Amino acid sequence: MTTKIAFIGFGGVGQSLAEILLERKEHLEEMYGLESSVVAVSDMMKGSIYNPEGLDTNELLKCVRESGSVETYPDSPHILKGLTSIETIQQSNADVIVEVTYTDVHTGEPAITHCKTAFENKKSVVTTNKGPVALAYQELSLLAEKHGVFFGYEGTVMSGTPALRMPELTLAGNQITEIKGILNGTTNYILTEMEKGQSYEAALLKAQELGYAEADPTSDVEGYDARYKAAILSSCIMGAPIAHTDVECEGISSITGEMVQQALKEGEKWRLLARIREENGEMKASVKPERIKDHDPLAGVSGATNAIVYECDLAGPIMLTGAGAGLKETGYSLLIDLIYYQKQKKLAKI
Repeated sequence: MTTKIAFIGFGGVGQSLAEILLERKEHLEEMYGLESSVVAVSDMMKGSIYNPEGLDTNELLKCVRESGSVETYPDSPHILKGLTSIETIQQSNADVIVEVTYTDVHTGEPAITHCKTAFENKKSVVTTNKGPVALAYQELSLLAEKHGVFFGYEGTVMSGTPALRMPELTLAGNQITEIKGILNGTTNYILTEMEKGQSYEAALLKAQELGYAEADPTSDVEGYDARYKAAILSSCIMGAPIAHTDVECEGISSITGEMVQQALKEGEKWRLLARIREENGEMKASVKPERIKDHDPLAGVSGATNAIVYECDLAGPIMLTGAGAGLKETGYSLLIDLIYYQKQKKLAKI
């Protein structure tokens, strides 16, 4: 049975998923039984279009790239344009909502409302938005379960690197006693550039020129991005919800070139580390710069790369490393969730 998809948000990440679904169409159908059809798109800047019979994805991408709007898509008797995001979720015949809007990480909106609306209308959701998972994981998970639908959020921590799916499935049976990792590629890039002799200011400017850092880099360099991810890991992997505001947080803006070079002389490196662990029966989480020994596996992680270590009681320390950002990689994280959705559907769980 064809899985009907509605995109809420159709920026670079949404378009990347659409491309992947086109490029891998035969493979996905043959290997996973995932036959998909895009039926709707609603984007604040690019407009809205809905066809219950399915849209031509090639034509859709062409319209967006040539005109910046999905509403230049050719008209036909079945096509409806101009629906809001909420109306698209409520009125479309989509099975899965791909929620990839820009989200306010302080409120989780509009993504939290999008997720709730989808679940209440018995539609599954896959998302890369940190806000809903960091701020409302328990509420949304329970709502999805109540309505018998799927909630996928693999891309919220390390993009296409399966930081959530791997411990849930591959490390099943272990007790994970601590999670620690480099969860922000921008800050890791800056620190490794400083190891080469660059000042903090010069390394940040280079990161901005390469597109790793935003014009306003506060969320990255002050540790806020990693703090949301630490809250997600605590909720999803450790089973202990922590408010992101309760995660001890310190960024790298106070780290000087002299501090980095001194650490190198003493056989150590600075890394911005997130840690989630149990202390005296209570889950604690922190994000702060730490000096770690040169031989620590995380010290060898350089550039805009992410890495995470799961301390397991049976398997020992397991490290996963990979890209923590990128349009294709983040689009792939949504595909991971769609494949898992398809497996769950086969098992008649949704």
